[in-house]
Amino acid sequence: MTKPDKREEIVGAALELIAEHGFHGAPMAMIAERAGVGAGTIYRYFENKDELINQLYREVEKKMVDDLLVGYPMEKTIRERFLHFGTVLLRYFISHPLDFRYLEQFHNSPYGVEYRRDRILGKKEEFDIFRDLFEEGVSSRVMKDLPLVILFALSFGPLLAVARDHILGFITLDDELIARTGEACWDGVKQ
Repeated sequence: MTKPDKREEIVGAALELIAEHGFHGAPMAMIAERAGVGAGTIYRYFENKDELINQLYREVEKKMVDDLLVGYPMEKTIRERFLHFGTVLLRYFISHPLDFRYLEQFHNSPYGVEYRRDRILGKKEEFDIFRDLFEEGVSSRVMKDLPLVILFALSFGPLLAVARDHILGFITLDDELIARTGEACWDGVKQ
C-alpha cells in the first residue's frame, strides 16, 4: 500500500478539521499538524487558506458529481433523472458524512454564497446537470414554472435535511425510505 502524497494528507486533514470545527476553527497550523507536515509545506500546494477551502470544495463536488453520473439515465424521463439524483445524493451524503458536513459549511458561508450566486443566478456553466434538468423540466412543463433558486430549494433542501438527520442519528435511511424521500421531493417540483 502506498503512502498518500502530502497534498492528499493536507486535503484530508483540512476536510476533517473544517467538518469538525468550521473554517475559523481550523487554522493552517492545525491542518498542518493533523496532516503530519510542516506549516510551510501547505503553502507549496495552496497559496492561502481561501485557495485551500475553494480547492477542497471543487474536489468534494467533483467526487459527488462523478457518483451522480454513474448510471445516469440521460435518455429517461425528467422524473426518472430527478429521482436518480435524489437517490444518489442521499446515498453519497450518508456514505461520506465528512464531505456532507464540509459542503454544508461551505454553502452556508460567504464562500458558498458567492459560488451559489454565480451558479444559480449567474452565467451558466458548460455542463450543469442540475440546472439543465430543471430548465428542461420547466420548459417542457413537467416541473413547476418557478425560479431556479426555488426549484433547487424545494429539491435539495429536504434532501439535505434528511441526510443531516440520518448522519445525526435521528432517522435511519434504508433503500425504501431513500426512494420515498426522492418521490416526496419530486412531488414538490412536478407540475
